[in-house]
Amino acid sequence: MKVLVTGASGFIGGAFLRRFALREGVTLYGVGRRARCDFPPSVRYRALALDCLDALDFRPDVVIHAAGRASPWGTAREYYRDNVETTVQVLEFCSRNSFPRLIFLSSAAVYYRFADRFALRESEVIGPAFTSEYGRSKYLAEQYVAQYAGEKTILRPCAVFGDGDQLLLPPLLAAARKNQLVNLQRPGRAQSEMIHIDMLCDYLMQAAVHPRLRPCYNISAAHPLDTQRLLGEVLRELDLPRPQRTMSLTTALRIAGALEWLWRILPLPGEPPITRFGVGVFGYSATLDVSLMLADFGPPTVPFSASLSHFLQRHKVQQP
Repeated sequence: MKVLVTGASGFIGGAFLRRFALREGVTLYGVGRRARCDFPPSVRYRALALDCLDALDFRPDVVIHAAGRASPWGTAREYYRDNVETTVQVLEFCSRNSFPRLIFLSSAAVYYRFADRFALRESEVIGPAFTSEYGRSKYLAEQYVAQYAGEKTILRPCAVFGDGDQLLLPPLLAAARKNQLVNLQRPGRAQSEMIHIDMLCDYLMQAAVHPRLRPCYNISAAHPLDTQRLLGEVLRELDLPRPQRTMSLTTALRIAGALEWLWRILPLPGEPPITRFGVGVFGYSATLDVSLMLADFGPPTVPFSASLSHFLQRHKVQQP
């Protein structure tokens, strides 16, 4: 089986190629933005734009489309270009090359609202409101994938952590080191979900080899978490200070909105220190019903608590 992974120089695509580089019966190919990537010799990698995929000298049996803009900050145009237009380019390549099985890596962010939501199913009505242009662009890309004539599925993973992550835990830990974190005050306790990168890669491979796929799967560690308690556990394990200030969720959203406005109007370089999307992720509950994932692919091979503990121990050792 020949598997092509887009976004191979990124967090998820790269992790998948490294994890399964020696898998028997599978030949792995990757395309990405970086000129060079440190992959095992068995992985064929090429820096290539997604509108140039016909330059490849092979035809895949499976395409895992993991390329895209995952940053919590950007313009609507940038998200559309990087998440929607690139998906169309991959679909056109697949249509010209015998319609390989397509696995599109979307995101649970398509469900997010500035409200608590629990046990969300794949059949949930999505939109028209979104908490970010990221979520909106992912859902627009999903609609193109649904029109693909070949076999396909959409994976909507929750937040992903692990070695190589630059978007979830690193900014949070950097803020903790500077004593910039605050406790978000809200009615009740927010719940969230996370999954280790290795477990997500396992589910991507399961989707690649499963005999019959459903149109869409929610992906998580099947372990909803108390967000505040999880944060406390992470900070305690890494010997980082816990937040001492408290701010209402409403106030945090207003401040984040004002900062976003300044960054867009002036415009200022880089990203705002906080975004409405980021506040929403930590301030509101979002849990997934993963019944379809469990039925077709089984539970995670490593329980969430064990994968988090192992990651934190490694991170602590690697800290300067």
